[in-house]
Amino acid sequence: MSVSASRLNKALLTVFITLTILFVLLAIGQYSPLVHTIAGYEGIICGFTAIYTGFADLTNEVYGRTVLPIWPIKK
Repeated sequence: MSVSASRLNKALLTVFITLTILFVLLAIGQYSPLVHTIAGYEGIICGFTAIYTGFADLTNEVYGRTVLPIWPIKK
């Protein structure tokens, strides 16, 4: 989904990139408690980016203009 998101906007791309990193860290974290802890912090970052992206997208749609930037990617 990261590849598809790369054609929409940078905010959504950030969500999927951090999610991909999170999945990799969680897989490695099965063998290392330190990496598992790092994955937890990465999950918090991923969650914040997802919340911002969702809030910004909804707010911009409701107001019909860019209130919060989502950094569209030029095609």
